[in-house]
Amino acid sequence: MNLFKKIHHIAIICANYEASKKFYTEFLGLKIERENFRKDRNSYKLDLSLNGEYVIELFSFPQTPKRLSRPEATGLRHLAFEVDNILEATRYLEKNNIIFEPIRIDEYTNKKFTFFSDPDQLPIELYEK
Repeated sequence: MNLFKKIHHIAIICANYEASKKFYTEFLGLKIERENFRKDRNSYKLDLSLNGEYVIELFSFPQTPKRLSRPEATGLRHLAFEVDNILEATRYLEKNNIIFEPIRIDEYTNKKFTFFSDPDQLPIELYEK
């Protein structure tokens, strides 16, 4: 019996709440489900969904330490979004002055992918369906 059904959400702690909120909602197009300020923690918690599925908890905490995210540090490696067309997606990145890596081909699946970063330099992958 498999107790685990699916990934429920990914939690991200950001350094600049307003910049990250704008990035994830306005740029990536995630929908705000709930936004709460937790006074006892001096922290925001933003619940975000993608196509009706709850996917990300975005947190802000005062004076959080920087986390090494590259190269290949232990911990969360990256967040990946599936796209229908990688060229269309990268045109959107270019239009918004987002720097991304050259498109590569996954040697095992033969699918196209690329990486860019969120405001805290968390690597984000776009992977063609």
